[in-house]
Amino acid sequence: MDRDATGAVDRVPHGGEPDPSILEFSANVNPRTPDGVEAVYAAALEESRRYPDDGYPGFREAAATAVGCRPTQVIPTAGGLAAIRLALEATVDPGDEVLVPYPSFGEYAREVRLQGGRPRFVRHDELTAIDPSRYALVIVCTPNNPTGEAIDPAALASFADRCREGGSRLLVDEAFLGYTDLPSMAGRPDVVVARSLTKLYGLPGLRAGYAVAAGEPREALAVTRPAWSLGTPAARVGTHCLADREFVRETRERVARERVWLRGRLEPAFEVAPSDAPFLLCRPERESVDGLLERARAAGIAIRDARTFRGLDAHVRIAVRDREDNERLRAVMLDD
Repeated sequence: MDRDATGAVDRVPHGGEPDPSILEFSANVNPRTPDGVEAVYAAALEESRRYPDDGYPGFREAAATAVGCRPTQVIPTAGGLAAIRLALEATVDPGDEVLVPYPSFGEYAREVRLQGGRPRFVRHDELTAIDPSRYALVIVCTPNNPTGEAIDPAALASFADRCREGGSRLLVDEAFLGYTDLPSMAGRPDVVVARSLTKLYGLPGLRAGYAVAAGEPREALAVTRPAWSLGTPAARVGTHCLADREFVRETRERVARERVWLRGRLEPAFEVAPSDAPFLLCRPERESVDGLLERARAAGIAIRDARTFRGLDAHVRIAVRDREDNERLRAVMLDD
């Protein structure tokens, strides 16, 4: 962390509605959780009377199985953002240039600046065509947030090879990749993967995630990681969720089905971007963003003002939930 940067870096706006009476479409969180989570959490509370095993063997094994890497390559963290910060702390020095996609997750640029680095922005859909050799780190988000499309795995693998040849570290944020059947980049040389459990498994307040790295990057992250980086409840519930492959399969099928349904209902009143993720980026064609946000809020629904993302000036982002919730959102957005 660069002390000189901390006074000049602001917080980043996010979705997420704290009022439980408001229907939540502003954060991209699964409305369902795996069976048995409550019992696992209750048992973990009793275990929390002792410090967790800092090796996290069960969690590492479950995460490794989920993404296809070795357990030793898994670095437990308190959420995906903690994995991103850990990767930057271990890689970026003051003055380093970091390639950052836009429009994309606002925390990337903030975290780069907190390390004293200089973010250099490029459109997310042009990033893999850039020469990465001048950058200390390159950040990729797949599927990209808030636009929703995933990067072609072959193109990403080729770009990872170019990053390695040019001496650049590649950080791949796979927070939403679990919603697809696309392969993870976990375990590739000189690539750090950041994963979040809390979106796919519907537990954003649990703060569970992990990084995956091999070779020298893995050693750097392992040394940098704080002791007891994952609380016992998060580790136990995370292990339980990661093992539930049927839940993941059902979630992928449901989200894909509901995403097609919702997109079809919103067009042509909205320009809706294609998406591989559990959300849709929409541009209103018949009213202002402010008007839409106000109407939705008055109807008890929170949607994300996507104008807070670099490069977007007239968009909202909506989560994809269950049919009953999606129908309620559709009626409000179309004002019928």
